[in-house]
Amino acid sequence: MTRWLFAIALCLWAGAAVRDGVDAWVDTTVLPPLTVEVSSEVRDRNGDLLRAYTVADGRWRLAVELGEVDPTYLAMLIRYEDKRFASHTGVDPLAALRAVVQAVWHGRVVSGGSTLTMQVARLLEDGSTGRWAGKLRQIRVALALERELTKDEILTLYLNRAPFGGNIEGVRAASYAYFDRPPRRLTPAQAALLVALPQSPERRRPDRAAGAATQARNGILTRMAEDGVIDVTTLQVATRDAVPSTRHVLPSFAPHLSDRLVAQGVTRHDVTLDRRLQIALEALAVEAVRGRSDGVQVAMIVADHTTGEMLASVGSAAYSADVPGGFIDLTQSVRSPGSTLKPLVYGLGFDQGLIHPETMIADRPTDFDGYRPQNFDGFFRGELRVRTALQHSLNIPAVAVTQALGPHHLLAGLRRAGADPQVPGGAPGLAVALGGVGLSLHDLVKLYAAIGNGGTAVDLRWQEHATPAFAPQAVMNRAAAWQIAHILQETPRPRGVQGDGIAFKTGTSYGHRDAWAIGFDGRHVVGVWLGRPDGTPVPGVFGGDLAAPVMFDAFARVKPAIDPIGPPPHETLLQATAQLPQHLQYFGLRGEVDTHAPNITFPPDGAVLEGLLLTVKVRDGRAPYVWLANGEPVARTHRREIDITAPGIGFSSLTVVDADGRSDQAHFRVLQP
Repeated sequence: MTRWLFAIALCLWAGAAVRDGVDAWVDTTVLPPLTVEVSSEVRDRNGDLLRAYTVADGRWRLAVELGEVDPTYLAMLIRYEDKRFASHTGVDPLAALRAVVQAVWHGRVVSGGSTLTMQVARLLEDGSTGRWAGKLRQIRVALALERELTKDEILTLYLNRAPFGGNIEGVRAASYAYFDRPPRRLTPAQAALLVALPQSPERRRPDRAAGAATQARNGILTRMAEDGVIDVTTLQVATRDAVPSTRHVLPSFAPHLSDRLVAQGVTRHDVTLDRRLQIALEALAVEAVRGRSDGVQVAMIVADHTTGEMLASVGSAAYSADVPGGFIDLTQSVRSPGSTLKPLVYGLGFDQGLIHPETMIADRPTDFDGYRPQNFDGFFRGELRVRTALQHSLNIPAVAVTQALGPHHLLAGLRRAGADPQVPGGAPGLAVALGGVGLSLHDLVKLYAAIGNGGTAVDLRWQEHATPAFAPQAVMNRAAAWQIAHILQETPRPRGVQGDGIAFKTGTSYGHRDAWAIGFDGRHVVGVWLGRPDGTPVPGVFGGDLAAPVMFDAFARVKPAIDPIGPPPHETLLQATAQLPQHLQYFGLRGEVDTHAPNITFPPDGAVLEGLLLTVKVRDGRAPYVWLANGEPVARTHRREIDITAPGIGFSSLTVVDADGRSDQAHFRVLQP
């Protein structure tokens, strides 16, 4: 009896010694580095991948967390690879014993008996499983990993390091490469294929061996059905799915913005862009320049002016060295804004109480201390309302208001909006009002976002906390901002374009170098620029003809319906010219009456006419006379009586301007003949 007790004690002592030895052996294990270089990437507002970059060795290795992976895939993986993963300590004795028995019975290795933890150990050390020394090292590292990490952390290491063929590592990179989707949206068939690939990644690569991949996938699906992970119906549907025969190029959307962000040295960037909208606008950019042989490029920005979040940013129509300026982010290029600053000019004039939308202002040849601007079409309209001057983008009235404000006041308004104006020579002149200042598309979108936001600047950004110190400033009061929006809503649209509810302004820089269109509604602002990347002229380029249709198309891709611009603030002065305070009725005219000004004698104001041909007559004034119907020039003549084509059925206005810029206007109605 004593001998048996001694033997038992000796066995217990030996077992404890072995246990202590194993513990010491495991505790002294030097673990390989648990972190590895991962791809730099940019994700959109919903976490979807916009663009990724390979690591230094040319591999795609996209970081992923457990919560970003489809639960069915995780269930399949654990059930197929290591069904006792949750309970073992790194090594599964039952699986190891099964592997030995099967090897002896079949005379060859049938199953390896490796746990997921052991596979992680092999991946971390890039080791082999074929030699006993290698297997023993994996066991040691696996046991040590189980003591250092949680099960979730070990599983996450596997998801990030498992090989999937070629230069693809990790389930997230594999999901994009083979299915062009994030791993959280896998079908059962896709999940089964991703379970099968790491076992023999090169032999089962679907883009090279679709048959082997299909066979391995279907084998896993069958076993999952037998084990109750999926049902029979799912098995039948999944096995009919075709295995992808090609590998997708990983997403490369918003490449210009992504390059700027990744250059900061941070691995992951979560931005406010919307992947769906970004893809749609990149396609629109390609359409906008398709078939052109003049080297014209396009840039676009879409933002939510109520929050400041940028939703899309297109730096050019092609991110390619084969395309002029393809690698340049043209949303950041400094250009002349043309007439796009006129809304700011008039908005500041409203804010300062200098003018009102119904104020009469002169459009006639004017010498501003040696500066003699001309209108784009070379015509002058005489006296007209400020709202009409803005809608028709007339130059003389805008320069006159800028002179009253002071050019520095205009630049200050730009800076309050968050723009960074570049002034040639550093000293601004009156030409600032007509584009004599350098601004980027990003700057202009900031300005129009402020107008759309009730006159208050917004923190236009692509990252949630890009400028935490931003303090909103008032660019103009909210009544002035509403008045500008209301005027721009009624601006004549390009031919064939509807766009109801969108307030917009176009611009063309000097020499036809840049074509602009910026528009906003009650929530979004869209900016479009077209031109040559090198800044050389493009004959025939006009903002209204080229950029505006693209801007309206972009709005249609942002959303199906326009958000209305709100009602006027209660302090807004809504009066006709005659009811305005005396100082707001005329700008710069001081109420003077020119007795020799031209006078339209036919048609008289308020006339109702019939017919498609209209005889017009003028008295006084000095020839030549320019006649305008609804603001558009229709004739230039020295005669006092001419025939013109009626402007159309309904209400119209007729204006005559003489050689000295004096004018008269009549309103009439044409009936159906």
